[in-house]
Amino acid sequence: MSESRAAKSPVSAERSLSLFFLTQFMSGGAATAFAGIWFTGKGLSAEQVGLLNSVPIFVLLALNLIVGRLADRAGDWRQIIVLGSIASAIVPFGLFFVQDFWGILLFWSLTTITAATITPVADAAAMRVTRRNGTDFGAIRAWGTIGYLSVIFITGYLVQWLGGGAFLPWFVGLALLRGLASLTLPKLRAPEGKAITKGAVKLLHVMKPWFLLPLFGWSMVFATHLILNGFQSLLWSKQGISTSMIGILIALGALSEAAMFFAFKRFSGRYTARKLILLSSVVTVARWIAMAYSPSVPVLFALQLLHSITFALGFLGCMNFIANWTSEDIAAEAQGFFTMLQQGTAVVAITGFGWLAGEYGTKAYLASAAFAAVGAVLVYLSIRLQPPKHESADTE
Repeated sequence: MSESRAAKSPVSAERSLSLFFLTQFMSGGAATAFAGIWFTGKGLSAEQVGLLNSVPIFVLLALNLIVGRLADRAGDWRQIIVLGSIASAIVPFGLFFVQDFWGILLFWSLTTITAATITPVADAAAMRVTRRNGTDFGAIRAWGTIGYLSVIFITGYLVQWLGGGAFLPWFVGLALLRGLASLTLPKLRAPEGKAITKGAVKLLHVMKPWFLLPLFGWSMVFATHLILNGFQSLLWSKQGISTSMIGILIALGALSEAAMFFAFKRFSGRYTARKLILLSSVVTVARWIAMAYSPSVPVLFALQLLHSITFALGFLGCMNFIANWTSEDIAAEAQGFFTMLQQGTAVVAITGFGWLAGEYGTKAYLASAAFAAVGAVLVYLSIRLQPPKHESADTE
């Protein structure tokens, strides 16, 4: 798409980004629904499945910052997004030809890594495009949640109908869909003279306590949410909650997340980004404390609705905070740094919670609450160190 055409149709980039985010997490949704069972069917042990989930995270810790820097230095963020999307569409075909653990580990890791490294670049690009055009980043990012949740449900029915052998073709097909969607993206960097230059032009310029503390603090909060994916269904099952009800509860949390993404712009101008991050952190502490006491299903419905605040509100607050203080010159690199913090704290939280859940059951959520509480304190300290200048999440 030419720059002149993009200028005449300012919503084209937003529509293409919405389509891309709709497909971006679909293969992840399929993996969440059935990958563990598929691995077991291949004869892999629980320890080997654990490695399949952890190895990509350790690689991504090193790669996200590098990929973000490369994306910022490329002619356009689109180049890296398309390259990663096409790579993540091609690599999983290797899974059709391997049967042993090491072969599966290689192709599964490459698939996960190529798909995951483009997420912070796409997030940064979408945030900058919407700020230039005065449109809504949250409404674009919400489609990622919708795609993810939809595929989880479809995968369950598909496997039930066609059998476990349908999983891999379905997973690869969704990766191909993401690759095709990336090709619809227009040029995402601002035309010359139209870029928003406010903010640091080098990441080192904002590597100060007041900037780092809220990002690291909310990364701790975020890490406690990943426990929901790994352990919550098991803990709810032990409470005697039916599988169908567990599915409804999980869906309710995702729907509340999408609702917050769509609604965020309507009220974000009233509060600073860090105050929203702090609110997310404090509510997270309360949510995990309540979870620790095996609440009834009606209470769990209310707690799942809080996902809109504990995750979506905090994530959007961090996205705005980063964009407020960094220029487009380092947009993807800064987002990659934030993603690296989230992944690093997630490794610590999930590892620790796994042991605690085995020993103490739902009471392990008290440790999650304590972990999130430390994060909340770090956010508060940032506000004390450098109070916000303006009362708006997108102008702080």
